[in-house]
Amino acid sequence: MGEINIPEDEQEALKAIDAKELDKLVERAVQEERLDGLYHLPLTSCGPYVAAQLHAFEQALAEHRRFKAPRKLAETGDRLRRAGRDLSDAVRGMKRRMETEEKEAQLFYVDDRIGPPFQLSKHLNVRVSYRWRRTVDDQWTYGSITFFHDVDLRPDYTLPTPKRKLSPAKQRREVESTLYQEWEHLMSLALYSVRDYFRQGGDGGKIPETFQAKPDSYTRGLNNHSADFWRQKP
Repeated sequence: MGEINIPEDEQEALKAIDAKELDKLVERAVQEERLDGLYHLPLTSCGPYVAAQLHAFEQALAEHRRFKAPRKLAETGDRLRRAGRDLSDAVRGMKRRMETEEKEAQLFYVDDRIGPPFQLSKHLNVRVSYRWRRTVDDQWTYGSITFFHDVDLRPDYTLPTPKRKLSPAKQRREVESTLYQEWEHLMSLALYSVRDYFRQGGDGGKIPETFQAKPDSYTRGLNNHSADFWRQKP
């Protein structure tokens, strides 16, 4: 699954599944304690969320088939039916999300295909590209915004001091890991910020070319609103 957009191959898999047919196959799987019918559907191609629910349903069925005692069968049967409902709900939820994205794509699209930089420093940046138009009859306007964030690498003194001093190589690896995690966080926040701006009816012509992320005053790191370029200043 993409960060904010469902990939095309997952969309095709979701479109190939009839929700009512899925309900019937789930019910049959519970009754017959077999998943054969479900394997004819492209559930594993619908993205990690649906695949995880299918796996949970498989595990619940395997557990149910291990027991013979009535009390245990009743317990595992309840879990099995609940896992089946979760699978059906997951597919329906993804279908609703897909429909929302298709409707929004008539007026805006935020490109979430962003690869990590070859080399990271504490001065991070993420460029988000997008297209937008006011009505479906207008021509597309293309733009981008680059988010910047300076990572604070000072030690967190609220954490206990390590008993053994880290080697220089270990320290470098920890810094690299921290920078990559911060870059991923910045990328995610940037994408959701631009998407939410458009969802709320924002004018693409007013998106700035650059924005310096606002770190949390307490943690010194990024929080959920650090990349919200469109929020009113207090």
